[in-house]
Amino acid sequence: MKQQASYKPKHKVRIVTAASLFDGHDASINIMRRIIQATGVEVIHLGHDRSVEEVVNTAIQEDVNAICLTSYQGGHNEYFKYMYDLLKERGAEHIKIFGGGGGVILPSEIKDLMDYGISRIYSPDDGREMGLQGMINDLVEKSDYAIGDQLNGEIENLSKKNSKAIARVISSAENYPEVAKETLEKIHAKNKNSKTPVLGITGTGGAGKSSLVDELVRRFLIDFPEKTVGIVSVDPSKRKTGGALLGDRIRMNAINNPRVYMRSLATRQSNLALSKYVNEAVEVLKAAEYDLIILETSGIGQSDTEIIEHSDVSLYVMTPEFGAATQLEKIDMLDFADLVAINKFDKRGSLDALRDVKKQYMRNNNLWDIPQDELPVYGTIASQFNDPGMNTLYKAIIDKLVEKTDSELKSTFKISEEMSEKIFVIPPSRTRYLSEISENNRAYDKTANEQVEVAQKLYGIYKTICSVAVISNESEKSHLSKFGLDEEAIFRQAKNDTDKEFLNLLIQEFNRVKLNLDPYNWEVITGWNEKVNKYKNPIYSFRVRGKEIKIETHTESLSHSQIPKVALPKYQAWGDILKWCLQENVPGEFPYTSGLYPFKRTGEDPARMFAGEGGPERTNRRFHYVSAGLPAKRLSTAFDSVTLYGNDPDLRPDIYGKIGNAGVSICCLDDAKKLYSGFDLANVMTSVSMTINGPAPMLLGFFMNAAIDQQCEFYIKENSLEKEVQAKIAKIYKGKTRPSYNGDLPEGNNGLGLMLLGVTGDQVLPADVYAEIKKNTIAQVRGTVQADILKEDQAQNTCIFSTEFALRLMGDVQEYFIENNVRNFYSVSISGYHIAEAGANPITQLALTLSNGFTYVEYYLSRGMDINKFGPNLSFFFSNGIDPEYAVIGRVARKIWAKAMKNKYGANARAQMLKYHIQTSGRSLHAQEIDFNDIRTTLQALYAIYDNCNSLHTNAYDEAITTPTEESVRRAMAIQLIINKELGLAKNENPIQGSFIIEELTDLVEEAVLLEFDRITERGGVLGAMETMYQRSKIQEESLYYETLKHNGDFPIIGVNTFLSSKGSPTVIPAEVIRATEEEKRFQIKTLENLHKANDTKDLLKDLQVKAIHNENIFEALMDVCKVCSLGEITSALFEVGGQYRRNM
Repeated sequence: MKQQASYKPKHKVRIVTAASLFDGHDASINIMRRIIQATGVEVIHLGHDRSVEEVVNTAIQEDVNAICLTSYQGGHNEYFKYMYDLLKERGAEHIKIFGGGGGVILPSEIKDLMDYGISRIYSPDDGREMGLQGMINDLVEKSDYAIGDQLNGEIENLSKKNSKAIARVISSAENYPEVAKETLEKIHAKNKNSKTPVLGITGTGGAGKSSLVDELVRRFLIDFPEKTVGIVSVDPSKRKTGGALLGDRIRMNAINNPRVYMRSLATRQSNLALSKYVNEAVEVLKAAEYDLIILETSGIGQSDTEIIEHSDVSLYVMTPEFGAATQLEKIDMLDFADLVAINKFDKRGSLDALRDVKKQYMRNNNLWDIPQDELPVYGTIASQFNDPGMNTLYKAIIDKLVEKTDSELKSTFKISEEMSEKIFVIPPSRTRYLSEISENNRAYDKTANEQVEVAQKLYGIYKTICSVAVISNESEKSHLSKFGLDEEAIFRQAKNDTDKEFLNLLIQEFNRVKLNLDPYNWEVITGWNEKVNKYKNPIYSFRVRGKEIKIETHTESLSHSQIPKVALPKYQAWGDILKWCLQENVPGEFPYTSGLYPFKRTGEDPARMFAGEGGPERTNRRFHYVSAGLPAKRLSTAFDSVTLYGNDPDLRPDIYGKIGNAGVSICCLDDAKKLYSGFDLANVMTSVSMTINGPAPMLLGFFMNAAIDQQCEFYIKENSLEKEVQAKIAKIYKGKTRPSYNGDLPEGNNGLGLMLLGVTGDQVLPADVYAEIKKNTIAQVRGTVQADILKEDQAQNTCIFSTEFALRLMGDVQEYFIENNVRNFYSVSISGYHIAEAGANPITQLALTLSNGFTYVEYYLSRGMDINKFGPNLSFFFSNGIDPEYAVIGRVARKIWAKAMKNKYGANARAQMLKYHIQTSGRSLHAQEIDFNDIRTTLQALYAIYDNCNSLHTNAYDEAITTPTEESVRRAMAIQLIINKELGLAKNENPIQGSFIIEELTDLVEEAVLLEFDRITERGGVLGAMETMYQRSKIQEESLYYETLKHNGDFPIIGVNTFLSSKGSPTVIPAEVIRATEEEKRFQIKTLENLHKANDTKDLLKDLQVKAIHNENIFEALMDVCKVCSLGEITSALFEVGGQYRRNM
């Protein structure tokens, strides 16, 4: 496809870009906003997870020409129509709406939306026909119209704080100064006696000004419940194209408030930090009678002081990384600023920077008589929720504004006087942990190679001894012991004195060389024969948690061949044997390269049953369908996007459309009880996996309580307490509506879990009985909750809390598990799957996932947890593609993890074992020739099973275009069953061991991962790299590389870019799309309403907040809170004490 020329706008075009509510898929909109900006447009980018109200408020305040959105998470019909209706309702129907969502938005829905009034929804076929630039040209051309060329009495509405009027006057001043001239003169006249204070904020690019502004606004709104604030934020224009990225809003969480107005301006001139119309914008906000105006410049150089001409009080924001102290002498703003903030105060050298800046400020302003502690220079960490330094700075700003403008801002804000101190997740002294692991693992390999050389030399000497003494191959081993050579027996074999003399020399040399061999390695060599024989025997026995397990070592084929479950190499040389044992070994032995356990479980295939759609009842029916007839129930749960972002179902259209779509809607304990009803959650043959991250602790609380109440049911029935319990429940629900299961129970559901709907066991059973049941149940339940917050920030975007708080919640869950002996449930599933789905190649997926895993290890250790107690609660989750490296992803992961945990951290064998779930690649499912998807999935499943994964999910072939049907799910399950039950080679459990290419790939991938560890260390460890978005950028680069090769055909994909059908292999349109029904959505909302009516939760939520503030274990409190509170209630309460996630550009 030829390079397309960019459209050249005739007017100054402004466009808002965002991804829809509860939608973390921001890769596409990021690409779009870059191309839109390069086409000469001023782009106000909001990022992912944006509600209709946020987008509409932004569009009106920014007076844009158009809104450009992506929606990949369902609910698009309601979302786009609600946006159109809201714009119309607010008199802004001139703003055009454009959107896209890949194959998620069906052609019929595209037509319906465009008939409704949406300007255009672009389809995948549009993308192929028009190209990216072609789509953007179409979008920009349709949006290219004048804004502000007429004013129609907007000045009359300014004092009413009418956002549309304020925005239009500013646009007119910017775009058509002559049109606005008369209005501006009236505004200037009105403002002559205005006392509205203006705070000017300037500083270097990347100093964190936007985050700092957001934190100031948040405190202002709390401090002054009745007052309003207007913000003018300036970003630079691109000299070449005229476009601009107005990106300050993406970092701000507090501004979507009726008391806040914000307008982003482009400089529209080069080398200046302010727009020449900034004064007009400030004057308009004064006329609108805002109580405080904040003016933020773009990043400035050392000599720029323009801000002081437009503000009453100026704040200069910098970082500790300014270089030598002499550089401070060149910064003009240190002569003029009323206050200075050294932001990012968690950086190394911050205290020295504070001292140097204070000295320079003192010199510049001749403040020799003022103690340094009283100088207006503050250390702040705006990214840290409720930072003490930010509190101090805020109070100082308000005081200075009152002092200089005589404004009526009498602050009552309470602050602590402590200096900003970073809450370190990883202590600064431990930032090299990844490189230490690389060094440790390379040292192990170096030592292993040296020991192999020693063993090989010993073998050569011994073979010579055997040759001289004429010892047969069959009797060789009888002359060896764990102590060394049986010298007497060897000498007896000698024919004459000459041989004895020679043998004596050989034996001396043997013993001398043996001194260099580790005693453990000698035992490996001498025990090899015994190990081989154990696997040759018909029965192999081993112990797990004190229980003896006996396994048949062979299976018989139809040809009556005895197929070994574990095949060992036929090595004779000691060096070969030792190398294999140190780097590969049999399954179940360090370094676990070929598997964690001696043999796979019999009676429990690694297949997981994945489901999630509609309300809990529909997903419960699907669980019973996919697990019917299988002895092991391995339930894997997908949640809808409302739940993934910690919210409750609601009638508001942009929420309503997403209820129960692309996942199950779960908002309270009763939903969890219905979801897993009919499955005994404490049974050893049942395990549950929950794919959720941001609100994972709350969903885990729902799950644990559902499991406990199931066991309470067993107790009630065993002790014939049904009538007594029902009477208690009837009393509790007198005059209230009790929750119920919506519809008939599916086949196989015996109703377990439904007896106590609406109540919990502690309400109907004695306290001591309930406590004992709770204690036993949580120690028995099996399963996994994903809860991997680092991966979310790097790839998937379902973070909801500030990163530090989210990590604290994870740590609290793990601490609770240790204290309550929760041994069979994984507190986190450290996930590479979503990293791969976002575009990472297999090496990057593995490296980032393991680096995240070791970060959790370091964090938990810093909290004082015992590695042998939390190590076994960690699990992993990988994606499996078709690339060659995927053939070894599991074995390399196990090997790196085991070596580091054993030799670096001193962990025991159980903590050394890396357990992982793997899922076939969703990215390799294509919407063209969808029947071919099952072929790809089968090959990926083969990789996973041959690599001895612990559990596996195979995707359905039609997931590329719709929620999978029962037919496609059954086919996906059959892929695994056919491999496990029918494929002959899969009867062997280590089929890839001994392959030259597998060994080569293992070494290649392992070293590539260790090199990536070193690169991350150079950036300050995982968290330091996240600050500069290293991981995200790497993932996006690799995604773009793949997409480019796929697009130009250099990377062949059958049925997509080669081997096309006679019809050109068009995108397949699903005959039916499975989505939540209106009845299901309404039932969920009604369930929530009844829950809120039945329970007064204020005190419980307040207690949760107090415990969070006082650093008590939050998950322990959540176990009680989750009994009666809804998910959205808990999320909102925790936002107030833990802070919201701040999006990145």
